[in-house]
Amino acid sequence: MRTRLTHRAGGEEGVALVLALMAILLLSALGIALVMTTSTESIIAANFRNSEEGLYAADAGIERVMDDLLTVPDWNTVLAQVNPTRSAFVDGPAGGERTLVDGSKVNLDDIVSLANCGHTGTCSASELTGNATGERPWGANNPVWQLYAYGPVNQLLPTSTINSAFYVTIMVADDPSESDGDPYHDGVTPCAAGVVPPACNTGSGVLSLRAEAFGPRGAHKVIEVTVARTDSSLLERGYTAQRGQDEQNRRARKASVQTPGKKLDNQALSLASGGIS
Repeated sequence: MRTRLTHRAGGEEGVALVLALMAILLLSALGIALVMTTSTESIIAANFRNSEEGLYAADAGIERVMDDLLTVPDWNTVLAQVNPTRSAFVDGPAGGERTLVDGSKVNLDDIVSLANCGHTGTCSASELTGNATGERPWGANNPVWQLYAYGPVNQLLPTSTINSAFYVTIMVADDPSESDGDPYHDGVTPCAAGVVPPACNTGSGVLSLRAEAFGPRGAHKVIEVTVARTDSSLLERGYTAQRGQDEQNRRARKASVQTPGKKLDNQALSLASGGIS
């Protein structure tokens, strides 16, 4: 009996199984870490892609509505508190929820309220134009944002050639640099040479645009720009100057290559010397 117990105590049966289990456990831990790392990198890449796409989507929305603003003779109709003029780029009534491609929802009313007073629901008159806070320090001249255009980015072009899952809204408001205390009307008496405030309004003929793009995984980008109205003569001079510059660039591309102090008319590679003669 003593010999048998000693033999059992000194045996190594089962050690291989323990080592195999430990190896499996280690390999499993390494595999899980690799999978988590790969998954995390994929999520980071997707978030970065959505962030960049959202920025371009908001910028595309701004470019789209600027064409519509050019056709509006009186910008007061865009700023009107009741029945304002809107862009042709709309996908239904100016309010309510919209469902994105990934199933998430955005509420147009909440988007406007958050831009105007920082919370959802109805904004009070004091929140719109009465308070001078850090984000809205202009008081009575605070911009009161209104929806001007809204819809899926893939409908920005009539050809439907844009492949994007983003939804974009563009709001318009009176420029806060005005001094008339009326955010629902564009300022009058624009400043000109020799005329300075308060005899004129620095914000006359100027609007603020705010584009917000919403996409998958909660992607959200905001762009604010200022646009100014100019007369047709300035636009025509700008187009003429651009055409002239394009013509100069075209001629420069056709001109012969220049080297400092010498005109290079011919290039030839010599097989003997390997140089240029």
